[in-house]
Amino acid sequence: MTLRLFSYFRSSASYRVRIALAVKGLPYEYVAVHLMKGHQKEDAHHARNPLEQIPALELEIEGKTHVVAQSLAILELLEELHPSPALLPKDLFLRCRARELAELVNAGIQPHQNLTTMGRLDALEKGAGRKSAIHYNEVGLTTFEERVKETAGLYAIGDSPSFADVCLVPQMYSARRFDIDVASRYPTLTRIDHALNELPGFAAAHPDRQPDAAA
Repeated sequence: MTLRLFSYFRSSASYRVRIALAVKGLPYEYVAVHLMKGHQKEDAHHARNPLEQIPALELEIEGKTHVVAQSLAILELLEELHPSPALLPKDLFLRCRARELAELVNAGIQPHQNLTTMGRLDALEKGAGRKSAIHYNEVGLTTFEERVKETAGLYAIGDSPSFADVCLVPQMYSARRFDIDVASRYPTLTRIDHALNELPGFAAAHPDRQPDAAA
């Protein structure tokens, strides 16, 4: 069965899954869900994910078709189904640190830049959504910058890409869209981000290279 990814080109969570699929060399069908047009609220997508978010990945497990949502859950599933090339280190501590850094982005930053969250804040005070998103980007990336110094090699965890990198690259892209000066404020992350974007799998997943980018 063909993997089918329900995605939006600028969605940072979808970007993570695209990276993992590309790094692992897994072909998939790209199905665009245009967030700005409200396609995530349509009945068909609500049935896939009642939270009305993306990404959602349709795949077959043991002969049965499933749809899995939430990007880190998808990453964990792909790692178990297709363990090579690995996106988690073998060392127990480093595996934990990779997940920690991934959650720093996933739980500490991304929810605050979610369109629904920003819209809710804007309804309470004009411009509050963007201000909050910038604040949590800065808090999270500052923490990531400090935390990664213990484990960084070419990438966030040594010299092989991990979950931490899969989450970092989309977040750096998002931070730039919020006009955060990542190059001067986060030199370690900027170096890692640049190195990762030279890798074919990361480059292929970039928002500008997705079929719905021009839509």
